[in-house]
Amino acid sequence: MIGTVTMLCFSSVSKEKQSKQTLLNAVPFSIGAEYITEDWLENVFSHLRQVFASDIAVYKGSVSMYLAEKSQHLQVPERIFFHLVESHQSDYPFAFLATYATRTAQGAISHMPLEYALTEYKNQREKLLSLLSCLNKAAEVCELISNFVETGELFHPLRLTAAEAYAFLKAIPDIEKSGILCRIPNWWKRKSSSVSLSLSLGDEKPSMLGFDTLVSVKPSLTVDGTQLSAEDISLLLNQTNGLAFLKGKWIEVNHALLEQLLKEMEESQKAVPLMDALRMDIHPESPNDGAFAPQVTNGTWLSGLLQDLRSPGRIKAPALPKSFTASLRHYQKTGYTWLNYMNALGFGACLADDMGLGKTVQVLAYLEALRKKSPSSHVLLVVPASLLGNWEKETLRFAPRMSFCILHGKSAPALSEELSGKHAFLYITTYGMTSRIKALAETNWQCIVLDEAQAIKNPATKQTKNIKKLHSDMRIAMTGTPIENDLSNLWSLFDFLNQGLLGTPTEFRDFSKGLDTHPEGYQKLKTMVSPFILRRLKTDKSIIADLPDKLETIDYSGLSKKQIVLYRKFISDLERRLSDFEEGMERRGLILSSIVKLKQICNHPDQYLGGEVFIPEESGKFQMLREICETIYEKRERVLVFTQFKEITKYLADFLESIFHSKGYIIHGGTRIKKRGELVDAFNGEPYVPFMILSVKAGGTGLNLTGANHVIHFDRWWNPAVENQATDRAYRIGQTRNVMVHKLVCEGTIEEKIDALINSKKELVDNVIGSGGEKWITELNNEELLSLMRLS
Repeated sequence: MIGTVTMLCFSSVSKEKQSKQTLLNAVPFSIGAEYITEDWLENVFSHLRQVFASDIAVYKGSVSMYLAEKSQHLQVPERIFFHLVESHQSDYPFAFLATYATRTAQGAISHMPLEYALTEYKNQREKLLSLLSCLNKAAEVCELISNFVETGELFHPLRLTAAEAYAFLKAIPDIEKSGILCRIPNWWKRKSSSVSLSLSLGDEKPSMLGFDTLVSVKPSLTVDGTQLSAEDISLLLNQTNGLAFLKGKWIEVNHALLEQLLKEMEESQKAVPLMDALRMDIHPESPNDGAFAPQVTNGTWLSGLLQDLRSPGRIKAPALPKSFTASLRHYQKTGYTWLNYMNALGFGACLADDMGLGKTVQVLAYLEALRKKSPSSHVLLVVPASLLGNWEKETLRFAPRMSFCILHGKSAPALSEELSGKHAFLYITTYGMTSRIKALAETNWQCIVLDEAQAIKNPATKQTKNIKKLHSDMRIAMTGTPIENDLSNLWSLFDFLNQGLLGTPTEFRDFSKGLDTHPEGYQKLKTMVSPFILRRLKTDKSIIADLPDKLETIDYSGLSKKQIVLYRKFISDLERRLSDFEEGMERRGLILSSIVKLKQICNHPDQYLGGEVFIPEESGKFQMLREICETIYEKRERVLVFTQFKEITKYLADFLESIFHSKGYIIHGGTRIKKRGELVDAFNGEPYVPFMILSVKAGGTGLNLTGANHVIHFDRWWNPAVENQATDRAYRIGQTRNVMVHKLVCEGTIEEKIDALINSKKELVDNVIGSGGEKWITELNNEELLSLMRLS
């Protein structure tokens, strides 16, 4: 027993890494697939080893018998096995033994030579006949076994020639149909003994770069990765069909196959476009399949190029423009370098960093470098309407010299007129406007950038088709979720970035259909797309080391038309009412109540009007909330949403339920203390509860909600200490992940102006706002107050 376990352990050491890689290669494209790593598999294997150790300690039998018993399709006792192994004798290089599995009186199961069955079952004729009945079936399909049965040699250990071993190996599929299990060398099971045609693409560096670049094709014949020389091939052709021992390997000699492969090698192309070379692994140009399908490998130059793209830290980093004002973290500098390198190669790029890692600042750095290099060129940025304000703020902040124009908020003809002037470097518009502004399709853009590029994942929509019609030299897609369960989404994304790389819709559909039966195809697909996708995760230790534990962002949302009308009318009415009060408590009361009403308008018109419908499209904040939470949902993470208004919690919960397709929880002042504890425990529990809505006063202190790693302040308290206390429900001891904090601000409103004051005047925050909440606003004179409140 100990010897068997020892051999199993030594064998597993050499095979375990290969097994892990095989499993990793077969992982399908799905949400969360990036978390299935070698470490994750090791944890699973560790648990399996613990179960095995526990079971085998009390098992009465060999390890091989234990494993065989676990097979749901195999009744081990009273079953015949054929064993073939290499014996390393020149005349008889193989050894053959027929055994049967039997259970001893002590309950142990062991393999015994088949001749012992004649003794064990000599008084049980029916049992013996039942055991040996499969031999007649095997003899019918294999002449070698038939001879062994007739002569009685099958009941003894045998030495086999290479020809006899080959005859047995070729007959194994039919033999196993008779109920006999065959144990054979791995090189035959892996089909690594067959000669195959290999094509090495791109050994030499081409003079030009781009998808149309011609790369060299170097054909050769190989066996299990070892190249055969002309002398080797001649030697094989002079041997009869069967097995030959060459270069330390057993090789299957098949004259018809060799002659076909030599013909294929002679007829193979001397060079192919880079696009064809990259896609050959999943769309081979050769019409042959099966044994004749070539094994495609990348040559020296092409391997180095793809390795650089997959590991951009190897690429020489270009300098950041001095006009770019942000300080990039090390991984952001790598992203900036990668985008520049992709541009130089003429490849479209998908920047797919995890939420909160700063995709926007990396793209702005690239665009500023592009502007410095080519100041007369034009770039189109397409974003969801809710992100227009964010991009405007970030561009002004980090690339202040970059001229930009927002193509939104006017009629399509008016915006087309603005575009025709070509006075800006960067044009920012929304997905909805791309089909309405005709001039967009008439412009040759230097670069097109799509933010939240999952908007084009459905290739059949009109929006996706219109965007793909736009002309540009460079294309960038920004998304936190580049790959989902439906592979057509991946095809659509790459059809925009690098059209043709994944083939036509029909070709890709045919390839995808085969993945259920051949999951190793997922690795081919991953290998093909990985050079064009740069994705870093907050769980990556090299990234975490460079990140604060808490990432805070201000997310600027616009106002809907209805919000704008209500906001302006309210300010107009307030201006008239203020003239009736010079000072005193009534004036203070009017100002404080006005702040509340303006916050309600910024949240949703129905909150201010007392409505109960809460149509999401009527609120910029609801749209921003959707953008953030869709990504959280796709990652199956959890979020806390804080508001100061109890009356809106129900409507927020209804809205989030439509995004997460699951109910969440609400805690406000009306929630009983005991019930709060129950909700907290359930939220932090193992069953997935995606969100919790909390009022700041009821849920801002005392609760431990570390199940969430996202916090959204839907409306602002304007007291950093209070907001931080609320954030600390998730960001506290017991939290094992980085916490992402979003603070929603309506641009141009009182929310943005007070947020700017808080961020620019630390002394004001500490000495005035921190102690008095919003009361300091009541001390402003009418002119200062209206300036703070007016829509800009």
